[in-house]
Amino acid sequence: MLTELLAARPDFAPGRWVPCPPVRDRAAWDTLPAFDRWLYAGGQAARDARHIPPLPLHLWLDFTHTGNRARYEHAYFARRRLLCRLVMAECMGDTGEFLPPIADLVWAICEESAWQLPAHNSYVRDMPQLPLPDTTRPVVDLFAAETGALLAMVHYLLGRALDSAMPGLDKRLTGEVERRILRPWEREHFWWMGNGDEPMCNWTTWCTQNCLIATALLHPGSPRRIRDAVARAAYSIDCFLKDYGEDGCCSEGAQYYRHASLTLFNALEILCALAPGVFDCVWQQPKVRNMAEYIAHMHVAGRYYLNFSDCSPLAGVRGVREFLFGKRVGSIPLMALAAADFAADPDPDGLHHADDSEGINLYYMVQTAFGEAEVRAFTASGAATPGDIWYPSVGLRVCRAGAFVAGIKAGGNADSHNHNDTGSMTLYKNGQPLLIDVGVETYSKKTFSPRRYEIWTMQSCWHNLPRFVGDGAVYDQHDGARYAAREVQPLEGGLSMDLAPAYGAVPGLSCYRRTARLIDAGLTLCDETDYPGEVRLTLMSQQPPAVEGTLVRFGTLAEARLEGGLLGLETEAVPITDARLRLAWPDTLYRTTVRFTGRLQAFIG
Repeated sequence: MLTELLAARPDFAPGRWVPCPPVRDRAAWDTLPAFDRWLYAGGQAARDARHIPPLPLHLWLDFTHTGNRARYEHAYFARRRLLCRLVMAECMGDTGEFLPPIADLVWAICEESAWQLPAHNSYVRDMPQLPLPDTTRPVVDLFAAETGALLAMVHYLLGRALDSAMPGLDKRLTGEVERRILRPWEREHFWWMGNGDEPMCNWTTWCTQNCLIATALLHPGSPRRIRDAVARAAYSIDCFLKDYGEDGCCSEGAQYYRHASLTLFNALEILCALAPGVFDCVWQQPKVRNMAEYIAHMHVAGRYYLNFSDCSPLAGVRGVREFLFGKRVGSIPLMALAAADFAADPDPDGLHHADDSEGINLYYMVQTAFGEAEVRAFTASGAATPGDIWYPSVGLRVCRAGAFVAGIKAGGNADSHNHNDTGSMTLYKNGQPLLIDVGVETYSKKTFSPRRYEIWTMQSCWHNLPRFVGDGAVYDQHDGARYAAREVQPLEGGLSMDLAPAYGAVPGLSCYRRTARLIDAGLTLCDETDYPGEVRLTLMSQQPPAVEGTLVRFGTLAEARLEGGLLGLETEAVPITDARLRLAWPDTLYRTTVRFTGRLQAFIG
C-alpha cells in the first residue's frame, strides 16, 4: 500500500513533522489543562531523581543466570519515566528548575552500555540472547527505539536550554541517538523491519514510529535522510499490514492494540507530515478504519475487554491517541469510547502505571497534553454501541445480547503471543467476568522460548476447552499453524466449529463439534464428539463455583445448567500469586471440570 503510493511520488518535497509547539511558545504551553498537574508531578520526580536507579552488570546478567527480566527492567524503565516527567514539568514551568535532574538522567542514559533489554539482546529473530551487549554493534529493539525517540524529544523541547546550562550535553545526546538508533536503522536489517512474507508483529510499527520520531527531530533539514527514512518506514509498515486481514483484527489481542494499531497511527501521521500529499489517502482505507475500531468492538464495559493470547482482560484505558485515530478515520464510536474513558480516568497523564514499560514515551505525553481540551469538549451524539462482529482473519466472534457479552475464538494456535486456546470463549454478565481467560504471567526467559508451553496459562486445559482422557494418557491442544479449528461457521449470535484438529492425533477422536450461541438470557453451549473415552471440559471463573447436582452456581452472578452424558463435576481453587496476573485478578481463581462422554449441553445465564 504505502510503497505503491511512494512509487507514484518518488520526488516528493520533504516536509517537517512538528510534535508540538516549541517551549518558547508560552501562549501554547501556559494554557494547557495539565499545566498544574505536571508541575506537581515534576516536584515528586525531582525528589525521586536524587537517587537514579543503578544498572550494574549483575542486574543485566540476571536474565541470563535466573531468567528473571523484571529486576533489570524495573530500574531501566524507572530512569526513563523520571526523565519524561521532569521534561514535561520543565516545559510547563520554563524556569530551569528541573534542568539539573534532567541533565543527570540524560547523562546516565547516555552512559548505559546498551539500550536494548537483556531479553532482546540478539541479532537473529527467535535465537537465544547473547549474555552481554556488543557496544560496537547496537541492537535496535523496542525499548532502544523508545529511548531514541525519548531523547530526540528532549532535544527538540529542551536542547538549547540543556546546552546553555551544560555545554556539550545536547551534542552527546544527539550523538548517542545517531550511533545507537539511526545509523543501525539505516545500515542494518533488523527482523522487525520486514522481509517479504516473513510474519511481523507489533514490533514493526512500534519501532518504526520511534525511529521516525528520532529522524524527524534530529534531521529536519536533511532531505536525503528524510526520504530514506520515509522509504524504509513505508516498506516496514507494508510488511506489518500484510499480516492483518481486511477486518482489522489484532491477533495479539486487545492489550496489544496500543502497541500495534496506535503506533501505526502515529507512524502514518509522521509519514504524512514528512511526505506531504503522498500518503494522505491511507486514512480512507477500510482496513485502517477497521484496525482503529477493533478496540471498540473488544470493549465489554468499564475496564474490561475480551481477551485471548497474552492479553489481559484489563487492556488499558483509552485516551487521546485513540481519540485522534478515531478522528482521522471518522469513527464516532472510537472517539466516544476514548472521550468517555479519558473523562473518567483519575490519572489522565498516565503517571501511575502498573506496567513498568508504560510512561516512558515523551511524545505520547505531549500528545495527551495538547489534545486534552478537544477530547474533554467532545460530545458523543449518535455514537451507537458496537454490535456483533465476525473477524474471519483471526476466527474471532464477538456477540452481545441482553446483559451478556461473549468472545468466541476459532482460528488456530500460531498467532503472535499465542496460547493454545483454539475454540475457547470468554463470557461477561452485567460487565463482570463470568467465564474467563486468565492471561499471562510476568514475562520471563521461558515466556518466549521453546519452553513457552510449559507455562500453565498457555495450556488449553486452563482455558474453557476440553481435554481427552484414555489409556492412561491425557490429550491437550498443540501449538502451531496446523493445530486449528475447521468447518468454522459464524451463526446468528454465535459460532460453530470442529476443534479436533487443534489436538493433533488423539486415538479415537475425529470430531469435536462446538456450537455456542448467545441470546438475551445467556449462552447456550453444545459440545458433541465421537471420542470414545472421557472428556474433561474446563470452565475457568473468577466467581467461586458451587455444584448442586447438574447445576453450577458461579457466586451470585450466574449459573450453568448441564445435561447430556455427564460423568461428574469437580471444582478447584487456583491460587494467583504472580504480580502481573494479580493486576487483573484476585488472589484466587477457580476451575470447574465437567466430565462427560459423547455430548454435553450447557446453558449459562
